[in-house]
Amino acid sequence: MKTKTKRLGRKLVLPEVFVLCCLFFLAGFYASGLLSREAVNVRPKLRRLEMVEGEAESEKEHRPMAHGVTGESSIDSIPFQVLSWKPRALYFPGFATPDQCKAIIDQAKLQLKPSSLALREGETVESTKGTRTSSGTFISASEDKTGVLDFVERKIAKATMLPRSYGESFNILRYEIGQKYDSHYDAFNPAEYGPQSSQRLASFLLYLSDVEEGGETMFPFENESNIYSNYEFKRCMGLKVKPKLGDGLLFYSLLPNGTIDQTSLHGSCPVTKGEKWVATKWIRDQEYNEFL
Repeated sequence: MKTKTKRLGRKLVLPEVFVLCCLFFLAGFYASGLLSREAVNVRPKLRRLEMVEGEAESEKEHRPMAHGVTGESSIDSIPFQVLSWKPRALYFPGFATPDQCKAIIDQAKLQLKPSSLALREGETVESTKGTRTSSGTFISASEDKTGVLDFVERKIAKATMLPRSYGESFNILRYEIGQKYDSHYDAFNPAEYGPQSSQRLASFLLYLSDVEEGGETMFPFENESNIYSNYEFKRCMGLKVKPKLGDGLLFYSLLPNGTIDQTSLHGSCPVTKGEKWVATKWIRDQEYNEFL
């Protein structure tokens, strides 16, 4: 009897267990389906919420702050790319419009003269002939009745955070085919040029035209390359920046400690096709009056 009872129990328990397992499986499958549908419906709402919060936060970040007497009430955005840290060089795409560039060229082209050089001790005009072969003229923002140079000068001051009163007049230059400027420093080494009452801290080049071929601004000592070799100053090598209409190039001739940055050596490669127009703004380390 005990044996028969045990066998009967097994026959009754196994089907029940099987049925219960099936029920639990189906219930679990159904529940997981519901959860997955809920998850699909919830996620887009969370993303939308995060997006709205991000936008609100962004708007809050860009609200103008209270400013000082010499500050401004608006927020400006001037896009730039760091081209190099040695020397410190920044590229500003679309710094001026094509119409603004044309207006600057129109003012300058009737006043062009052969470009000159600041001579080092022992140098003569004859001995430096061929070093700088462009033609150019100087125009101050106050002389420009169109207001274009005033606008550009103000924008340069914002980009550099150097006062307008520290800048020299714009040097508007034209390079024709074959013309160039051999590698040089914009800062004046007192050992070569004699005592200096102020120093050129930075240079801003506004490219007024495209150049079909050649005419790049070059930095042969970028990242200290070639600096300890017998570099030939007429060679066009190193970091090269191709001129593009309306774009700007800023580089610093002095290090933060006030000494000349040896890697700021630069030049203009020969134009091989077309012509190159550029407006150069040299910025001093203090207020500058070129008429004194």
